[in-house]
Amino acid sequence: MKAVLEDKVIAASDDIVDCKGYQYFPDSSVRLEWLQKSPKTASDLECPHGVQFYDVVVDGVHHARNAWSYEAPRPEMAQVARRFGFWNDVKVG
Repeated sequence: MKAVLEDKVIAASDDIVDCKGYQYFPDSSVRLEWLQKSPKTASDLECPHGVQFYDVVVDGVHHARNAWSYEAPRPEMAQVARRFGFWNDVKVG
């Protein structure tokens, strides 16, 4: 499976975890150099799993909050620890 933005592969792996309708890629499969931490919003701070959103930056263009990971997932979300999810402009498939 791949996560693609503007014909650029941000992540690619066969080790995918599907959780609550989103596919999570292991951090080792993600182009981390293309991710920049987004400032946390009030709703981010309320997340019990410690969500951190990231802007995806491709060719100098910021795609705000198109990736995320959970910094401290609770047991019911433990399977997504050290993984990234993608949405909005990023196509996963």
